[in-house]
Amino acid sequence: IRDLKDMVELNENSSSEDGGRATIEARFANFYKNDLRLEDDNFLAQATKLLEETKNILLVNISAVGTTGTPDEAERYLFALVLYSVRRLSENGKGLTLCQILRSSKLNIIDFFKELQQYLIKVGSILSNHYGGDWEKRLQAKESQTNFIHLVLLNKLYKRAFQKFFSKVDADVDKNLTVENVSGNESRYYRFGWLLFLALREHVFCSVRDLITCTHGLVSILAIILIHVPDCFSNFKFNDSECIVMKGEKADLFASLCKMYDTSEDDLKKTYEKANNLITDMLNKQGCLASECKPKNLENIVTDGLIYFEDLIEESALSVSITLLEKDYDVAICNKGELDERIFINVDDSLLASGSLSGGAIHLNGNGAKRKHDSVSSPTKTVTGPLSPFRSPGNLTNAGGMSKMAATPVSTAMSTAKWLRTVVAPLPSKPSVELEKFLSSCDRDVTADVIRRVQIILEAIFPTSGPGQCGSFMDNIWAEQRHLEAMKLYYRVLQAICTAESQILHAKNLTSLLTNERFHRCMLACSAELVLATHKTVTMLFPTVLERTGITAFDLSKVIESFIRHEESLPRELRRHLNSLEERLLESMVWEKGSSMYNSLTVARPVLSAEISQLGLLAEPMPSLDAIAIHIDMSCGVLPPMQSLLKNDKNGENGDIHSPKRSCTEYRSVLVERNSFTSPVKDRLLALNNLKLKFQPPALQSAFASPTGPSPGGGGETCAETALNVFFGKIVKLAAVRINGMVERLQLSQQLRESVYCLFQKVLGQRTNLFFNRHIDQIILCCFYGVAKISQLNLTFKEIIFNYRKQPHCKPQKSGPDHVDIITFYNEIFVPAVKPLLVELAPGGSAQISNRGSEARNNNDGPCPASPKPSTFPSIPDMSPRKVSSKHNVYVSPLRSSKMDALISHSSKSYYACVGESTHAYQSPSKDLTAINTQLNGSRKLRGTLNFDDVDVGLVTDSIVANSLYARNGDLRASSSNTPLKSEPQDS
Repeated sequence: IRDLKDMVELNENSSSEDGGRATIEARFANFYKNDLRLEDDNFLAQATKLLEETKNILLVNISAVGTTGTPDEAERYLFALVLYSVRRLSENGKGLTLCQILRSSKLNIIDFFKELQQYLIKVGSILSNHYGGDWEKRLQAKESQTNFIHLVLLNKLYKRAFQKFFSKVDADVDKNLTVENVSGNESRYYRFGWLLFLALREHVFCSVRDLITCTHGLVSILAIILIHVPDCFSNFKFNDSECIVMKGEKADLFASLCKMYDTSEDDLKKTYEKANNLITDMLNKQGCLASECKPKNLENIVTDGLIYFEDLIEESALSVSITLLEKDYDVAICNKGELDERIFINVDDSLLASGSLSGGAIHLNGNGAKRKHDSVSSPTKTVTGPLSPFRSPGNLTNAGGMSKMAATPVSTAMSTAKWLRTVVAPLPSKPSVELEKFLSSCDRDVTADVIRRVQIILEAIFPTSGPGQCGSFMDNIWAEQRHLEAMKLYYRVLQAICTAESQILHAKNLTSLLTNERFHRCMLACSAELVLATHKTVTMLFPTVLERTGITAFDLSKVIESFIRHEESLPRELRRHLNSLEERLLESMVWEKGSSMYNSLTVARPVLSAEISQLGLLAEPMPSLDAIAIHIDMSCGVLPPMQSLLKNDKNGENGDIHSPKRSCTEYRSVLVERNSFTSPVKDRLLALNNLKLKFQPPALQSAFASPTGPSPGGGGETCAETALNVFFGKIVKLAAVRINGMVERLQLSQQLRESVYCLFQKVLGQRTNLFFNRHIDQIILCCFYGVAKISQLNLTFKEIIFNYRKQPHCKPQKSGPDHVDIITFYNEIFVPAVKPLLVELAPGGSAQISNRGSEARNNNDGPCPASPKPSTFPSIPDMSPRKVSSKHNVYVSPLRSSKMDALISHSSKSYYACVGESTHAYQSPSKDLTAINTQLNGSRKLRGTLNFDDVDVGLVTDSIVANSLYARNGDLRASSSNTPLKSEPQDS
């Protein structure tokens, strides 16, 4: 591998005439002026300065950059990343778009976004110095990635719809529909429809570009094309009773499209009207009622409410319309410098990396070995991306038919939105009679307080603009609708929780809970997050709700389980989303600086107070409702960071909450470079709610009561100790799942698993400060290596890290001057603090006899009342699907009856073997299973059964299945395989 010096040093013996390599700065200037053909010297100066400061960070491990690991590719990535960052963060470089940068750099979008994540993690502190602490919000990298994923999904929907509705395109043969492989007018219809959709996004949806709104927009465009396309090109089947809704003897177009795509008929009609207005304004077309002009192609369609433009798709007019739409989009993309969304309809556009956009969505996690050539499959995410969990992409149920498609990420999202529309939307926008009884049964009637709080907090989360302020009419409508949905969901779940709490406490008076500001804000934040997750928003990604409500991750973690338990109708995808958030909160966010967990910890464990205060970890007071209300009145629909609203809460029990999370500068957090260790942020479902605690969870009243107050459960505990008991219990359960996954991947003994688990519990209880501002996986990995060393097991840190990178929850975190790598952390911090605990685990150590070591008894930093007591490894529920072969991508999962019909439908029947249904006529299930086993074990020529006990088989999640199903064999290459790891930790 070429050394870094080869990339950055000038070979003084060479010259430009003899083809010698110049400095990287000189090559960058050449690329800027000759390849991009730019002349803005100010922009070049800014970009060059950033290049000089970041080149060593990115190029220190060339093999880990890009897909080939060559110096040339690494340099092209560096140029593209620098130019994109400066273009988005400065006023210079107008007219330069992302697509221009990528084409000149010979890179594709998917790989670029993966590297962008890594780049921003590494150079964040440098960007902050140059462009201010709000650089992330201005750069909007996550939003751009999410927007790209949405476009991938929407374009797939558009392609499939075009395949269904137009006869000249064979849905079974033409899988990759582009302008090139449709003929004549069809290709222009195809391009016209996508361009009209982009215009609708740009001029009508503006900043409201969530997946649900955009899907309604795209379906409305399909309706317009169907209304105007000649019969000779239409494949709209009026006799398909499965999807066509008839009104009398004619088909109802809107109702049929809603049935196919799970859209709201009212919303679809409104979007259709806006699209027609766009045609009138942009294309200078005058429409008329279809019922009056009675076009021939609408003879079998109900024309009420339909608008017909006489020459919209005639040959000459269509060309002019496409030109107008192209010019309008050129202006929009030139001003913003974002992705050119026309690439999805361009012929063989290299930016999309041919063949990589299959399966529904795209993984941009960048976790370890799977970063290279990550296949596209469905979320969130997400991760997995931020979209829905994996669903089989599925084909149309027949070649040219109209039947509904198998589940896709878009159809899953639309189905979830239907729940919001049909279950939540009809609810009253005020407390129900039953809820009012609880509110009025407090020491004083708090109904008015609750209603006022709802209005203020939800206005902060979903701001609208007043007269004369910024923000479009469409933005305001969207915000008001989401506001109402979150409000209704909040009232519904609050009533269910009050009912449950009253049953636990055998009382109607819930004053302690219903007057607690933190509890209500957490409930509102949870409701709003579910609404945002349902609509798949681009601009309001988590943790936006925390920032706008002034609560912390620790606060929100207290209500997630209760929210899931008390809203029985919650769709599976939203349950998964909340479980995903809870795991993300537990693994890292609650340990960050500014978490209210530290306020409780100082009460439960006074010996840690000095260190917590010294490191500045305590949460700040949350802003009062009055301060938020005043700020909303002064704002223009967008709330700046809540630090400007900080104001001591006059209610004593609420004064320990902070505003939004803060960056850590003075504390030496332990995170590392990608090439040695990446601290993950999860993006998979963890069945935490199925891992029941050994004790009955306390009432929510104690969870949100003053930390210093006595726990309602008695026993002399404070509320802080009770809350931390629950919190530590969840941490231990989460660690158990991850330890078990690593043990199975590393093929270690169950005895070692017990030792690692025991050590983790001891560290959490007796060395809690090691977790401060760190990710729990760092502690888990150190526990693995420490136990391996003390057990004299030949297991290197490199092996541990290499296998950890393959875990689904592995994800990069920040690194920089305030962070050190995992091995440095182990040697210099972990071992000195944990050595006495490791000694107890050694053969003959005290831990072999008793869990109570003398060192722990005499240590001032001993376990607090809220610390988990070391116990044997818990029972972990089997996660489905389960991989049953280390050599084949074969997974087994219980088949729910609700999915049987989908699996054995016409198009997919041959792909599945269901117990009880033979794969061949007159063949018994036992022969079917024999045939499956024969195929699975074909290379070995042995008759055997599926092995469910293989030690190499691990528990897997949907994201792992997706990656395995779509990964190209031999394409995945661990970035660490060619990377020299730092020296192993010294023996202790």
